[in-house]
Amino acid sequence: MGIRSTLSKPLASYVVRQQKKWSARPGEYQKKVFDELIRRAAATKFGKDHGFADIKNFKDFQEHVPIRDYEQLSPYVKQVVEGNSDILWPGKPEYFAKTSGTTSGTKYIPITKDSIPNHINSAKNALLSYVHETGKSQFLDGKLIFLSGSPILTKKAGINTGRLSGIVNHHVPGYLRTNQMPSYETNCIEDWEEKLEKIIDETIDKDMSLISGIPPWVQMYFDRIQARTGKKIKDVFPNFGLFVYGGVNFEPYKAKLYESIGKRVDSVETYPASEGFIAYQDSQTEEGLLLLANSGIFFEFVPADEFFNEKPTRLTIDEVEVGVNYAVVLSNNAGLWGYSLGDTVKFVSKYPHRLLVTGRIKHFISAFGEHVIGEEVEKAMKFTLEKFPEAEIVEFTVAPQVTPTEGLPLHEWYIEFSNAPSDLKAFEKELNSQLQKLNTYYDDLLSGNILRNLEVVELKRDSFINYMKSQGKLGGQNKVPRLSNDRKIADALINYRV
Repeated sequence: MGIRSTLSKPLASYVVRQQKKWSARPGEYQKKVFDELIRRAAATKFGKDHGFADIKNFKDFQEHVPIRDYEQLSPYVKQVVEGNSDILWPGKPEYFAKTSGTTSGTKYIPITKDSIPNHINSAKNALLSYVHETGKSQFLDGKLIFLSGSPILTKKAGINTGRLSGIVNHHVPGYLRTNQMPSYETNCIEDWEEKLEKIIDETIDKDMSLISGIPPWVQMYFDRIQARTGKKIKDVFPNFGLFVYGGVNFEPYKAKLYESIGKRVDSVETYPASEGFIAYQDSQTEEGLLLLANSGIFFEFVPADEFFNEKPTRLTIDEVEVGVNYAVVLSNNAGLWGYSLGDTVKFVSKYPHRLLVTGRIKHFISAFGEHVIGEEVEKAMKFTLEKFPEAEIVEFTVAPQVTPTEGLPLHEWYIEFSNAPSDLKAFEKELNSQLQKLNTYYDDLLSGNILRNLEVVELKRDSFINYMKSQGKLGGQNKVPRLSNDRKIADALINYRV
C-alpha cells in the first residue's frame, strides 16, 4: 500500500467518529449552526433589514425571513456583485459560483471563506466514509479523474467567478494533485468534445482507480474509449474500482455503465450544489444520503404539496417524517437566507437522517392535475427495465402532449436506447402500467378518459448529445431535466426521432 492509502485509514476513522456524533443528534448541531449564522450576520445589511438582533429562535426566524428563490434574493446579490461589503455575510465572498438561471439569466451564488470547507471537506469525507466502511483505500494510490467544468475563473467586482466544479478544482488537496487527472491545461478546454478527446489521450494508458462525474458524461467518456480500443473499461483500467457521481439518479444509467465497464464497481453518490454540499452516501449497505447537519448550513423542509402556499409549513430536521416529499430550504455561511434550493427530497431514515433526491420542485407534469414528479418517472423506468433486461437506455425525458393531431391528450416519453427492447409496444404498455401504480391521479385521468396511455418516442443515437450541443450545454455538470410541464425540450427532440 502507498502512503496515501495508508494514512487515509486513521483519518477516515476520525471523520466517521465525528460523523456519528452529529448524525445521532442532528437537531442539537443544527441549533448550533443556526445560532452561529444569526450571530455572525446580525450586522450585515440583510441582517439589519430582517431584524436579526431580535431573532432568538427558529420561530422568530420564520417570522422575520420569508422563503425566497434566487430571483427574490437577487436585489441583495446584485449589491454583492457590484462590489459592496457586508450585504449578505460579513465582508465579501471569495468566489461567485456562476450557474444558469431560469427567469433571472445567469445566477451568481456567493461562496465565502467560511463556506468553502463545506464544499471541500464534504467531498473528502464522502470518500473517507467509504474507506472506513469497506477498508478499501488502494484507489487513493492510483490516478483519479474528475470530469468537471473548466477551472478558468474570471473577475466580477474583483471576485473570482466560475463554475462550482472549476472553483473546487483550485482547492484539491496537495497530496492528491500528483494523481489527479486530467491536466489543468486539458481541464481548461471549453469545447466538451475536444476536451473529452484530450482527456482520453491523457488517461488511456494510466492506472485509473477512481472516476467521478455525472453518469451520462462518464458514459460518453467510456463510449469513446471503447471506440478507440475495442475493449471493455475493466481491460483498459484494470484497477478502476470506485465511481463517484452526483447530480442525477444513477439507476437509469447503471445497466449501460456496468456493461461498458464489464464488471460491477463500487459507487459513492454525492449531493453537491453551488449553494452548498447537502449530503453524501456514507454507507454501501444503507439506503440514502446522509444529510450534513454540521457543515455551516441550516436546513428547513417544506412539504412539497404546500410549497406554493402563501404560508407553507417550515420544519426543522427533528420535525421531518420518513417517506414525505419535502422541498429543501437553506440558510448558510455564504449568506443565503431562507433560500429555496429548488430540489425535493424524501427521508428514508432518521437518526441518522438519510434522504433520496426525488426531483425539482418546478420539474413536474400537471397539465391535467396529475402532478407527476421526477421520482415517479424514474421509478417507472427502473421497474420497466427490470421487466425488459435486454433494454438499455442512454437518456430520457417526459413531456405532456395537450393537443395531439388525433385522440386524447397524453404523456410522451422521449427515449434514446443504447439497446432497444425486443417489443417496444409491450415496453410502452408496462411503462404506462408502472406509472399508474405510482401516481393515482394519473391512473384516475386514464380511467376517466381525460388522458390516454403514454407513448414512447424512440430517438436516434446521440440525440441528447446533439440536443445539449445545440443548447450550448454539452458536458461538464449540465444535465437534461427528467420531465417538464411544457414542450420546449420535447419540440426540439422531436427532430431526432427514429
